[in-house]
Amino acid sequence: MARDDRRFEIKICGIRTAEALDAALDAGADLVGFVHFPKSPRHLALADAPALVARVAGRAGKVALLVDPDDALLRDVIAAVSPDILQLHGHETPERVADIRARFGLPVMKALPVARREDLAVLPAYAAVADRILFDAKPDPGALLPGGNGRPFDWALVAGLDVNRPLMLSGGLTADNVPQALGLVRMDGVDVSSGVEDAPGVKSPDKIRAFVAAARSASPDRLPQASTPSQDSLSQDPLSQDLTSKARAS
Repeated sequence: MARDDRRFEIKICGIRTAEALDAALDAGADLVGFVHFPKSPRHLALADAPALVARVAGRAGKVALLVDPDDALLRDVIAAVSPDILQLHGHETPERVADIRARFGLPVMKALPVARREDLAVLPAYAAVADRILFDAKPDPGALLPGGNGRPFDWALVAGLDVNRPLMLSGGLTADNVPQALGLVRMDGVDVSSGVEDAPGVKSPDKIRAFVAAARSASPDRLPQASTPSQDSLSQDPLSQDLTSKARAS
């Protein structure tokens, strides 16, 4: 699907309470994310999930975020959350992503950690098997969490990429900086967690509303001509050209 035919989406991730969920839905979030990862302050226990996700009632897509899950955990999470999308935020290989997608019959969003241009070398392999790609800031070695650390990365690293899959931007986004991010790179959506919190795992309804409003007003739906690199600059960037051509060929 051509990028111009894809709808810009806003995802609020790490939702644990009815108050936060209602704020995201009322603000018009397109996707709401539920984290099942006990090390995270945003962890949602499976026993608590059904009552919470029932409040979505078709108003947004439900995303279940997992980190290196085995099949048993995937079955339990799918039963509890009934997700529309599985988000894989660990070290899952392209082969594992393809296996999960085929085995469970659900679209898969794969998170890719980015700190340097070289981190994108794996993009074509993942774009060939995942339904969506999420770019997130690469955590420090030994970090407790693979994402949700409130750190941005150099957004210019992912400017100008088109892999024939929806691309989402994450990592340190807030209502204050999301217009700048979307002015620099054209994405199919944005994902926020810590940027709408008052403390780790504690969502702020006011920050959720502000983020959705800021992202929506700055989205490509409103601003079709986002400031992506010129064709001349792209032609001088062989890695960008190579990533795009490899992913399209996959």
